[in-house]
Amino acid sequence: MKIEPNTFNTIDIATSGLRAYGRQMKVIGSNMANIQTTDAGNGQPYRRLIAEFEAQTDDGASGVSIKDIVRDQSPFQQVLKPGHPNADENGYVSMPNVNWATEMVNLNAASRAYQANAAILKRYQKMVESSLELLR
Repeated sequence: MKIEPNTFNTIDIATSGLRAYGRQMKVIGSNMANIQTTDAGNGQPYRRLIAEFEAQTDDGASGVSIKDIVRDQSPFQQVLKPGHPNADENGYVSMPNVNWATEMVNLNAASRAYQANAAILKRYQKMVESSLELLR
């Protein structure tokens, strides 16, 4: 007896992608919103967040999820702003380690991945509707 793959795996995989990439877009949005935050409440500038992905395998279904959201440990940017309240004795301010161009590229990639998963669900829905139409 041949065991057919579970047809719900397609839905599970696409849904996990929607969740993971939606969450990644929120993380990127947080990074972009805090690109000028010189004090994140702890006396330090905002530290860029990174969403770490991992493959999911539960009962034969595959997918993706966010394993963890970690802080980027790269050094802060030093900008000369002598009049800034957070400037050091030399007039330099530690700025967040967020790069606008990097965040835009990451946002574009996450958005495209989100759209691809949404398109899979739409195509799957059309396939089911066509099958039901054939049965009528």
